[in-house]
Amino acid sequence: MDKPLSDLDWNQVRALLATVDAGSLSGAARQLGLTQPTLGRQVAALEQALGVTLFERVGRRLVLTQGGQELLEPLRAMGSAAERIALVASRQSQEIDGLVRITASDIYAHFVLPEVVQALRRLAPGIVVEVVASNEVEDLIRRKADIAIRHVQPRQAELIARRCPDTTARLYATPAYLDAIGHPDHSEGFGHADFIGFSDSTEIMIAELRRHGLSLSARNFPLMSNSGLVAWGWAQQGLGIGVMMAPVAQATPGVVDAWPGFDGIVVPTWLATHRELRTSRRIRFVFDLLADHLARLEPGTSR
Repeated sequence: MDKPLSDLDWNQVRALLATVDAGSLSGAARQLGLTQPTLGRQVAALEQALGVTLFERVGRRLVLTQGGQELLEPLRAMGSAAERIALVASRQSQEIDGLVRITASDIYAHFVLPEVVQALRRLAPGIVVEVVASNEVEDLIRRKADIAIRHVQPRQAELIARRCPDTTARLYATPAYLDAIGHPDHSEGFGHADFIGFSDSTEIMIAELRRHGLSLSARNFPLMSNSGLVAWGWAQQGLGIGVMMAPVAQATPGVVDAWPGFDGIVVPTWLATHRELRTSRRIRFVFDLLADHLARLEPGTSR
């Protein structure tokens, strides 16, 4: 034998079994959808790999040699095992019941995902949903999650990413806080207002708001948190102005648009998953449901 049994080519074994069942190369070729020369080369390659002559020609028929007959039973067992593996893999790839982990920011997990989870419970009650509240793309790479909602484009080669419709971030506060600062109606009026920032992106937020005409500095951000829910909760409690995506603000009681004349900040939304999306019906189902829901979010009208 030229190489170990574990290295045998399954296509060559299948060619042998089809030839035995059909009694000829031509019949086996028709059965497998191959040309006769191709099938003949596969059988010859298997003979070389095993170091055994498998067939001898008797008239127009191919007859197994003694060595071929002795190998037939274990090779058929190998074929049956391969068929069972294919069946199990097919069943798993089409199975919709099971666990799906979704990672999203704590804000989206709290305000956006409940409606999707409700739809999943109605349409596919066999799916178990686990939400990982995080902004780390690595959660997807490290297989801590199956699907991610992100606001930056994932660029890892092993991921599939779909761009969803953009949303808009605006300025929101409680009516009481706006009464306290005099309801500013132009960019200069916010120069003395308190804003609530996010610990890891406040500088980015300041730069973006400056780009939109607001003359702000770090002094305008006396409160920060690494939790989006905490920062947004402070805005709800009247501690300052929060910058929030319009669909979230529209689902939050007690806050109003602090500056209706503001065009808002465009926020991209990406949906990402492993390339397993192409083979897992369950992941594909949840991915498509999320994409449909994100596409229907209001992009950002004033509250």
